[in-house]
Amino acid sequence: MAGEQQRKTNIPVGLVLALPGLVEYGEGAVVSRTLIASEAGTVTVFAFDAGQGLSEHTAPFDALVEVIEGEGDFVIGGTPARVGRGQIILMPANVPHAVHAENRFKMLLTMLRK
Repeated sequence: MAGEQQRKTNIPVGLVLALPGLVEYGEGAVVSRTLIASEAGTVTVFAFDAGQGLSEHTAPFDALVEVIEGEGDFVIGGTPARVGRGQIILMPANVPHAVHAENRFKMLLTMLRK
């Protein structure tokens, strides 16, 4: 239909799923799985093995993170924060941020493009 947005999903529609089980840990790795991608944004689940992380970088869009297992260390605009299971943190557009896993953890990242 005209005006409808293109959307790609990598999960079944209408099926209840447990977030932590949607991505497995990889030894010495950060593993990600994009669940939904559209013009409006993406929803991606990540699994960080202990000692792994994402080095400081910026993104042109706001990103909301929800930790779904364990806890992760975030630095956003130079300010550190430890975020645990069931907690969220906003990483604003164009602000440098980094993520580190002292111990294994999983997170859901929702990037808002519009």
